Amino acid sequence: MAAPQIYYRQYSGEADLPRIMALVQSELSEPYVIYTFRYFLHQWSAYAGDPANSDPIGVIVCKQSLHRNRSNRGYIAMLSVDKNWRKRGIASTLVRNSIDAMKEDGVEEIILETEFDNYAALSLYESLGFIREKRLYRFYLNGKDAFRLVLAVSPSDSEDNSDNSSSDSPTRSSSYPRHPTYRAIKVIPYSDEEDDDDYVSTR
Repeated sequence: MAAPQIYYRQYSGEADLPRIMALVQSELSEPYVIYTFRYFLHQWSAYAGDPANSDPIGVIVCKQSLHRNRSNRGYIAMLSVDKNWRKRGIASTLVRNSIDAMKEDGVEEIILETEFDNYAALSLYESLGFIREKRLYRFYLNGKDAFRLVLAVSPSDSEDNSDNSSSDSPTRSSSYPRHPTYRAIKVIPYSDEEDDDDYVSTR
């Protein structure tokens, strides 16, 4: 039996919003109101779908902005994959596609937070080059701590992924500080077969 086809696309408008909200709210414990979704989705998001069904099977929600008027920063706010579609590399594909899109827009660093004991998410992001910058105590409404993860993007990476450079793009620094890796928790090695294991979600 042939593997089901999965297609990826970007958020196309308010018609997508109820389905995205339903998927995120079914998989993540942190509550988000509609205004939170609109804040991020009006920037952009990516969407994994099943051609036989209009409902999304995976979603990543991001934004990109100028941080402290100095650096072009990307932020991964939400990542969720339907539990029936896990272990197919969907989460890693969504993250990679988002990183590539932000690089095309000259991003200098990408950050996110995830629960300190979300081992699958930590393993996924660290396999893609993210490092743990700090531990945020009682970060979530459920009282759990979070790790903030950072991916530093060198100017050459951004330029290699950009077809056209803009004269009004934020100036990128020539070097990036090394962020200390926080290693309080042992993380199992990552593989595509495990990327959506149980709870690969950014909160």
